[in-house]
Amino acid sequence: MSDEIQLHHVKPQCIVALTWVMKDTLGEELDVLEEPTEFLMGGTDLLAKIEESLIGKVQNEVVELHLEPQDAFGDYIDKLIYMAPRDKFPENLEEGMLFEGLPPGCDPNAPKDVFFHVTDIYPDHVILDGNHPLAGMALRLRIKVNEIREATLDEIGKGTAGIGFFKMEASHHAGHDGDGHHHHLH
Repeated sequence: MSDEIQLHHVKPQCIVALTWVMKDTLGEELDVLEEPTEFLMGGTDLLAKIEESLIGKVQNEVVELHLEPQDAFGDYIDKLIYMAPRDKFPENLEEGMLFEGLPPGCDPNAPKDVFFHVTDIYPDHVILDGNHPLAGMALRLRIKVNEIREATLDEIGKGTAGIGFFKMEASHHAGHDGDGHHHHLH
């Protein structure tokens, strides 16, 4: 689109197209974003520490980041593990499936607005975890700023460029680009 205004450096509200490699502290790759993907700075797309590190960066600059769990996906919370009767779930249940809140008839005290992923399936019960798959982990990120442009009013209004990578519901879609690199998060 020709009406997009390119920027020289990253500012608090703009769109950045990023590629990255995300590893745990042992160097195991957790996520690879090979195609430049647009994120809105100042919205809900990126973690605060990532945004802080990107401010003032220019095109093609690379940022190396170490994120402690509290700056990434939070500490692991044991209380977010729930056991639920197997018969409350669909027949075709698989590990890794996401549910927003627990189905009716399960623990009524479970938070309704949390995404739970199925970790184990037994004949008579299911174990669900409301933690993000990367909760409790320190992360190492190598981020490249591929492009910087002004955010549109629409993007600023929505608070997102539409990716939602750092929210659990991101896992609903099947991979970003079909190359299978994102299976770690699902």
